[in-house]
Amino acid sequence: MSSVGKSPTTPSTARGTVPPPAGGHYYRRFTRVERIMHALLMLSFVGLALTGLPLLFSDKPWASVLARILGGFQAAGVIHRTCAFVMLVLFASHIIAVVRRGIANKDLVGILWGPDSMVPQPQDAVDIYNHFKWFLGVGPRPQFDRWTYWEKFDYWAVFWGMAIIGGSGFLLWFPVFFAKLLPGWMFNIATLVHGEEALLAVGFIFTIHFFNGHLRPEKFPMDTVVFTGRISEHELKHERAVEYARLIREGTLAAQEAPPPTLESRAFGWFVGGGTLLLGIVAIILIVYSVLH
Repeated sequence: MSSVGKSPTTPSTARGTVPPPAGGHYYRRFTRVERIMHALLMLSFVGLALTGLPLLFSDKPWASVLARILGGFQAAGVIHRTCAFVMLVLFASHIIAVVRRGIANKDLVGILWGPDSMVPQPQDAVDIYNHFKWFLGVGPRPQFDRWTYWEKFDYWAVFWGMAIIGGSGFLLWFPVFFAKLLPGWMFNIATLVHGEEALLAVGFIFTIHFFNGHLRPEKFPMDTVVFTGRISEHELKHERAVEYARLIREGTLAAQEAPPPTLESRAFGWFVGGGTLLLGIVAIILIVYSVLH
């Protein structure tokens, strides 16, 4: 497709799929593997949060109740370490997949630079400035490319979490081994860092990340794109106008067109995403209550 005025042919709506919005199409945003990995990441994070909070707030009445629901503190520990292992495998798998994709496409530079890169770039600073101007009502709504600056922040926060929370967690997971290499006071620091950084991560994910992803007016009550892997033409134009214009200019928009999301994929998104959202809200309420009391 070579001009803005043209649009790809509308695919026939298959049985069991959601028809596209009037005058619109759907485009592929996430692959099946990426969607599955995100769902597993969500589930493992929630598992870590629900099993870690009772230990962090063990002096609160609700902590023992939650621990009993999970099968006791010992069972909660097993669940916690299992979720940690799943998250570690997901993290390593993602890094390997990114590098392999760069090698396969002969575009390792594209991992670090360009519109498909998650690495912060000068345009992100401009977007932040323009976004705050829009917040204050002194500028137009900014237009974004494939990734927004807050999505990049969320992405790199995982690397920080894996280094700080994961690193301290390994010390506490294998104390006998690391006691041969490190002084005893390191385990006191690891315990403090692991709990405080994990609390920060839980608070951020269940508030800021959830708001940006689901609770802001454009997405409320939930954005299912990460579960269906499809984004409507209307959403693409409205939320990522720079990407939409770029794909048209490059003549690659038609190649991104995909069938409408199935009802099953939407139901999966509402079930997994909705359940996680509710559990996250409950976790925030418990945290705020425990801090204030």
